[in-house]
Amino acid sequence: MECIVHFEVHHPNEIKELRGLIFLKEGQVPSERDFLTMFEEMGYKLRLEDRDNLVFKPVEAGANYSKIRIRRLDTGVKSYKEDTELRSLLGNFLQGESRPI
Repeated sequence: MECIVHFEVHHPNEIKELRGLIFLKEGQVPSERDFLTMFEEMGYKLRLEDRDNLVFKPVEAGANYSKIRIRRLDTGVKSYKEDTELRSLLGNFLQGESRPI
């Protein structure tokens, strides 16, 4: 199974959004080692700084970026996330109860 990793590289003057690829067995989720190996193959030498937010910091002094943050993982499985703003808009446009004027 392929897992596309969407991440951002924080440079001093810009943030670049990039993608990487990890191959996993069916039903498996990427581990810290999987992420570090993927980044190393891309030329980034990192350590995991914040496990909850998937933030990695460079281990080499003089790196031209300050951190890398994983934004999302795409395994091809559809996931549902409710759009609360859309729901609010629809709620305002669709009349629920008839109210007398």
